[in-house]
Amino acid sequence: MNTPHPHPPAVSSQKSPTRYERYRPIVEHLYQCEQLNPDDVKQKFGNEQPAFVTRIVNELRDQGWLIREPQSGTYHWNTGKGQFSISRWLDDKLYGAQIKASPQQERPRERLLSLGVDKLRTSELIAILVRSGRPGESAVMAGEKVAKAFGQTLEKLPNAGRAELKSISPAVVKTAYCQIMAGIELGKRVCEAGGVQKSTRIGGSDDAIEFCRRHFSRLAADTTHEEFHIVTLDTKNKVIQSHQITVGTLDASLVHPREVFRAAIKDSASSIILVHNHPSGDPTPSREDIQVTDRLTESGKLLGIDVLDHIVLGRENAVSIRAN
Repeated sequence: MNTPHPHPPAVSSQKSPTRYERYRPIVEHLYQCEQLNPDDVKQKFGNEQPAFVTRIVNELRDQGWLIREPQSGTYHWNTGKGQFSISRWLDDKLYGAQIKASPQQERPRERLLSLGVDKLRTSELIAILVRSGRPGESAVMAGEKVAKAFGQTLEKLPNAGRAELKSISPAVVKTAYCQIMAGIELGKRVCEAGGVQKSTRIGGSDDAIEFCRRHFSRLAADTTHEEFHIVTLDTKNKVIQSHQITVGTLDASLVHPREVFRAAIKDSASSIILVHNHPSGDPTPSREDIQVTDRLTESGKLLGIDVLDHIVLGRENAVSIRAN
């Protein structure tokens, strides 16, 4: 038999050694075979129950690691699925949440510390957030399942419900779900905070809409509540910073000029842009939106700070109150 892959390093297990040592020789032998026949494997491991060998082969097949050739009944390894790790597979199979038997260099947290977070696969990042698995389902396995489920639609992960993720992997319990959602939200906020480009110049309503749709993309996708923000600009209409003012239904009586212009004065802003979202997804300005705009515009005149525009964000597009 030919050897299609380099042999993984040996691993010593301190947990369930008899069970671990029972599985490992068979899996190692299978891994060394370019073409394998289950009957030959059963004959080689004559001391083992044939059903035990069959079960291992079937599990590898069901997971996509082995592909059966209908004509001959033999199997070959599915190289398109990536490099198979004997140690990782055994840990997922035998230890579930506990991956201490894995070589240290294969564990997501250790890989993050040694290689850097940008070198980790999406499945490894999710595994770190899941943190702890369940019997028969390690955090690594959970990360792989969730990453595979969302594949080319990773942007939909923030909107996934707890029940949906739990159906993908039983390891995504309440705590794991909260950690995943918190990690996603923190990433969004860090991205937004770093997304304000001080070289960005707002020349008109079109520029304001483009900037707000890009910088406040989270608001455009948020369908649960309204948020009111301002963008501060210098004397050349270049962006200085953005600030969240209120969260909740936009009301002229709730958006107080004091809170709005305190942030503008702190930034030494010459002008500001008002921004808020409509959870309904429809960016058509309401009567309250126009009242807020008029009230803050008049307040700004007293302070010498212009309100250049008020952008209302919908799910698919945005509207400038000044332009309309």
